[in-house]
This record gives sequence, C-alpha cells and structure tokens, in this order.
Amino acid sequence: MDNLIASLQSFQIIKWDLVLGGFGLFLFGIKFMGDGLKAVAGDKLRTYIDRYTSKVWMAIGIGAFITVAIQSSSATTAITIGFVRAGLMRLEQATGIIMGANIGTTVTSFLIGLKIENFAMAIIFVGAMLVLFAKKKKTNYIGSAILGFGIMFFGLKTMGDALKSLKDVEAFVDLTRQMSTNPFLALTGGVIFTGLVQSSSAMIGIVQKIYESGGMTIDAALPFVFGSNIGTTVTAIMAALGGSLASKRAAGIHTLFNVLGTIFAMIFLNQFLSIDKYLTVQFNLNEAMQISVAHIAFNVIATLLMFPFVSYLVKFIRIIIKGDEIEYREIDLNALDLELARSLPSAALNVSKSIIVKMGELSLEAIEESKQLLKTKNKTHIEQALNLESIINNMDSKITDYLLIIVKENLGESDLETYQSNIAVLKNIERIGDLATNLVEFYDTIYEADETFSEEALEDIIQMYDLVHHMIARSLKVFINEDKLMHQSILEDENYLDLLEFKAKQRHFERMADDRCLANVGGSLFVDILTTIERMGDHACNISKTTFSVHVEHEVENKTSLQ
Repeated sequence: MDNLIASLQSFQIIKWDLVLGGFGLFLFGIKFMGDGLKAVAGDKLRTYIDRYTSKVWMAIGIGAFITVAIQSSSATTAITIGFVRAGLMRLEQATGIIMGANIGTTVTSFLIGLKIENFAMAIIFVGAMLVLFAKKKKTNYIGSAILGFGIMFFGLKTMGDALKSLKDVEAFVDLTRQMSTNPFLALTGGVIFTGLVQSSSAMIGIVQKIYESGGMTIDAALPFVFGSNIGTTVTAIMAALGGSLASKRAAGIHTLFNVLGTIFAMIFLNQFLSIDKYLTVQFNLNEAMQISVAHIAFNVIATLLMFPFVSYLVKFIRIIIKGDEIEYREIDLNALDLELARSLPSAALNVSKSIIVKMGELSLEAIEESKQLLKTKNKTHIEQALNLESIINNMDSKITDYLLIIVKENLGESDLETYQSNIAVLKNIERIGDLATNLVEFYDTIYEADETFSEEALEDIIQMYDLVHHMIARSLKVFINEDKLMHQSILEDENYLDLLEFKAKQRHFERMADDRCLANVGGSLFVDILTTIERMGDHACNISKTTFSVHVEHEVENKTSLQ
C-alpha cells in the first residue's frame, strides 16, 4: 500500500491541468479544423468519392486524399457508409476508401514531427483574423480551418511541455520498462486508451510527446502506436450499433483490416524497429518524426498487403455479418453519357428517366429514415437521412446538367415531352428529399428539448406517413408505366391525405385547449410536421400529373392547329 501511495504521489509533479487542458485544445482543434474544411469543400467531397472510386486502388487514393483534406477518417468513413447504404457504392469500393482513410490520418503525426507547433500562435492569429473580419462565408470557413489547425498544435505543445516531467516519475518509467520487455502490454495500452479517447491522432500525438521527452522507449512506443489502430475502430463500431447492415459491414471491414494489420506488425515488430532505427540514422529524424514514420509505414504496408485480398475480406465480413439487405443497386451515374446525349437523345432521355426513378427510391428511403427517427429517437437515423439527402442533391445536379445538354439537340415532339416530364419529376423528387430533411430537423429539435409525442399525435403522423409513402411509390410507377388508373387512385389518396391532415390538426388544437398537450416545442412544431408530410403528398401528385399533363397539353395544341 505504501508503494502505491508513493507511486501516486510521484505523479503530482506533473501539471495535470496543463496536460488535460492541452489535450482538450488538441481535440477541439482537430474538430474545429475538420468542420471548417468540410464547410469549404461542401458536397465536393461526396462528388469526388462518387466519381473516382470505380476501382479499389482509386478508392484508396480518394480515401487518403479526403482524410488529409478534412483531417477526419471518421467523417470520410461516414460519407462512404452513406453511399454504401444508399446502394450507390459496393462494399469493395468502401473497403478501399477505408484503407485510404487510414493512410490519410497519419498526416497529423507527420506534421507533429515537422514541429509545426512552433508556429502555432502565428497560425492562430491568421485564423482568428479571418474568422473575425472576413466578409465572405468561404473565407470565414477557411479561417475556421486555420484557427482549428493552430489551436490543435498549441494544445499539443502545452500538453507536451507538461508531459516532459514523466521521465522523472519512477512509476511511469517502470511501466514503460515493462512495456519495452512485453510489447503486448504496450499494444493493449494503445487499444484501451485510444478506445477511450476515440482518436488515434490524439493518442499517437501523446506518444510522440512522451517519447520525445524521454519518458518512453521506442520498443514500447511502436506497439502502443500499433494498438491505437485497433482502438480507433471503436468509433466506427459505436456508429454502426443500431445502424443498417451496410454500416455494420463497413465497420466490420474497418475493424478486420486494422486487426489483421496490427497482427502482422507485431509478428514483424523487430523488423519494424530495425527499419525505423535505420531511417532515423540515415535522415537524422527527430523523436516525434520517428514515431510518425513508423505510423505511416504501418498503414502503407498494411494497405499494400491487404489490397490483393479485398474481395476475400468482403466475403468474410458478409459471412460473419449476415443479412439480406441489398447493398448495391447499380445506379451508374456514368451512364449519363455525353456522346449518347448528342447522337441518340431519345435513348439518353430513357437512361435519365431510369436514374430519376432510382433517385425517387432514395427519397423513399430518406422518408423512412425520418419516420424511424420519429419512432425510435435513435440519432443514427439523422446521419443516414442527411447522407441520403446529399446524395439526392448530387444526383439532381448531375441529371439536370445532362438533361440541359439533351434539350440543346433538335428534339422531336415526343422527345420534348419526355424531357419536360423528366425535368419536372426530377425537381419534385428533389423537393421530397428536402422535406424529409426538414422532418428530421423538426424531430431532432423536439427530442433535444427532451420532449416527446403523445400516442394519439404519433398515430396521426404515422398514418399520414404510410399514405404518403404509398403515394410516392405508386407515382414513380405511373411515371414509368403511364398507368391512368393508378394515377386516378393517387388523386383520390391526395384528397384523403388532406382529410387526415385536417382531422389531425383539429385533434391537436383540442389537446391544446384541454391542456393535454404538455410539449411546448413539440406543440408548436406539430402543425409544421403535418403540413410537411402533406406537401410530400402534393409532390407525389405532381409526379403523377406531370406524366399525363405534358401529353394532354400537346394533344390540345394539335387539335387547335387542326381547327
């Protein structure tokens, strides 16, 4: 007991307020910088992922590039899972991006090795000036990224200076000595601490600082770094809990890849140590850069080794995580061929029509995600709905551009009708996606206020949801098959939806009058929710009406010209 007390007392020489404060600033800086960079890039991130991931090796490059740009492998993985879940990307492509993200995330440790922290205050000044005085939003976002970058390294320097005292703490020296002789102890420490912090960049930054101060040997530091690569998968696993089959499999791939890579690195630990020591002598590397080089080498070698076996990794994960969910719908936006648009506009219009229908199916999924958020309060549905909405917007932009190219050709009367119908349906579907996002925002606001819906109110919303979902699904069939009987039934359903909305509002006002509605935020947003769902029904009707109104207009014009 006396030894334990003495060990604890020896840690008192460390200024823990500076360690914790610096660590907090480091984490905050990473997030603030990432948010700023994402705001600058906008939907371009998803465009790059969508456009340049047809091959696994391309996916690895894009994964690394995006992660370097936004300094968050978790954000890159989240975007990727959105594409997989929406059926726009195969799991093999997602595996490549995840591998690339592991390489991209090593940049932080490399920058630490370059001693960027020495310029932290100057970087903070530049970022702060842009945030405070920039008039354009984009410049402001760039300022946020620069400010976050500076804060990150200022926090690291503050923490590192305080951790230098560790080399004088006998208990810690004993622990690192044991880690040096027992690499698996260091590996376990890396897994546990990174799992708790949920940031491999932060944990490796700490190891760099401890090693730099002389508080840890390279024999203990490298296994700790390798272990952090397993610990960082905790974030993906937590994100996948309660999520879709696609997100669980993507998290499984991430975990499997890092575990296998770590096993390989531990088997050849002595070789890694020898190479690292050789490079240190040859290039006169500082202590922090030694750790960074090992970290980069680990991820690059693991990726090169796993690359030929991507298809086998995917098959293994599908066996382990079973399910019947369709993961890939063959929504090939590359089918929007410019040559086809110029040479055979009719065929190009049919291609665009088929992709518009797939986009409509994504809007139905977005609606379902908002409904599941309403029923379960599970916030994973927020991210999934927002990913779907972003994909819908991306598709809308590409299809619109393609249709504008087609319409510049000399179209016949029939093709012109199809063009008008396609563009009108496209815009209605895009609006449905926006409305689904609005519903998600309403529910999130209500649940953040710690409020809920009464059983009666919930029943009214769900009833309208089910009818709207049915209407949109059938309106897409009308768009494809031009079924007039189904069109008439959709018009009848619109009248019934209006009636449901009217009665739901009446019951809501009665509950408010009788003081049975106790939710302040929910009470004020309930009517907005009903109106939003009803507007979805209007767009379903518009899709159905558009299919026939274009033809009817031209029939009337032809009759008039004959008279």
